Amino acid sequence: MVTWLKLLSFLTGLFLTARYDKFDPYSGGFRARLAADWVAADGTPVAVGLDANGRVVAGGGVSGIVGVVVLVADSKKAGDVVDVMTHGEIVEVGDTGFTGRAAGIAVYAVIASGALTNVATANVKIGHMVEATRLVVRKGAAAGTGA
Repeated sequence: MVTWLKLLSFLTGLFLTARYDKFDPYSGGFRARLAADWVAADGTPVAVGLDANGRVVAGGGVSGIVGVVVLVADSKKAGDVVDVMTHGEIVEVGDTGFTGRAAGIAVYAVIASGALTNVATANVKIGHMVEATRLVVRKGAAAGTGA
């Protein structure tokens, strides 16, 4: 019974949380390993950077913000490979994604935590909202250029 409940919880989460919609695996991002366990893999978009070993961390790490991840599972373990989006669209961005979201606003990443915000001051632009629940990610190649 526990297995069925976990499966139901997982499937429900897939349809009610943020997810990649338009993502070109050849040019829209890259894959890298997680630096640490990612316990809150609840589908919340998080801006990420890389640590000194090239592993994914929430926030800027040593590289600065390089992209966005949306992880959906009970948890991800250190060393798991994840897709980091640099160019694409994320849909079903809910209230857990960030507050202040609305169609037409620019979206910024808080360097220290990776949280998304509509506040530009001291943050890095990562894209914009086309609808209140659809985030278009355009993380430029040059540090801090954003969308």
